[in-house]
Parts: sequence; C-alpha cells; structure tokens
Amino acid sequence: MKSRRQNVILSIIESRDVETQEELIDALRSEGFNVTQATVSRDIRELKLTKVTAENGKYKYVLPGVKKAMARSHVYSTISASVISVECAMNTVVIKTYPGMAPAVATGIDSHAIEGVVGCIAGDDTIFVAVDSIENANNARREIRKLIEA
Repeated sequence: MKSRRQNVILSIIESRDVETQEELIDALRSEGFNVTQATVSRDIRELKLTKVTAENGKYKYVLPGVKKAMARSHVYSTISASVISVECAMNTVVIKTYPGMAPAVATGIDSHAIEGVVGCIAGDDTIFVAVDSIENANNARREIRKLIEA
C-alpha cells in the first residue's frame, strides 16, 4: 500500500504543481487513498521531495534531481543572457559580460567542468578562465560559446 501510494504521489507531482500538503492530501483522496497529514508528511520526507519556485511564482514539490536540473537550466540561461564576448589569449579564455554578471557566469562555467579548465577569476564584467594548454583553451572557448547558444 505504501509503495503504491508513494508512486501515486510521484505521478501527481509530475503531472501538476502541488504547493501544499493539503493539496497533495486532496489529490490522494481523489485517487482513493484515505490518508492523514502525518502519512503524507512522512511520504514527502521518505521520497526526499523538496519545494522549488514554479514558473507562476508559487512553490511546488519536486524530486531532488528535478531541483538540480532546474538550477542547471537557470545557470545556462544566466550565461546565455550575460555574456557579450568570448576570446582566447594564449591559454586563457577572456569572457566579457554585462556589469555585475561575471561572478554568476564564472560559477556556471566552473560547474560545467570543461576539459582543461583549471579555474576562473571573475571581476565585475570580465572573467579570466585559466586553461592548461592553448589547444584546450580553444576547445574551452568553443564549449563556452555552445553554453551561450543553449
């Protein structure tokens, strides 16, 4: 019964935004489960569901992996919207951004794990990406440009 109920919970949160435990209880009851708030709370904890901000500005329950995917999506859109240019200077990639955006873009680049990238130094609107070779710098520049176009 428990695993069936938890599968239904997953199905519910995948098919629509559920903001509160009360909404989840109502949805489960409409599926034929006679549940209490304590049971639903325990299921949420066991399933490791978390709340994230939905597109409409309200909260919704999601699986932990979904939260990471959403965060990754935000990082890519930040990179795409913030970068003005990407150029190579020997084994360094120089990225120009709009003012104030360099730290966020550098964080996104660091999290992308581009081959040969040793690290990033971000100012207000410029990032220096240290790369282990000139060849890898050119590859890193191409990868960063792909992120911008994503």
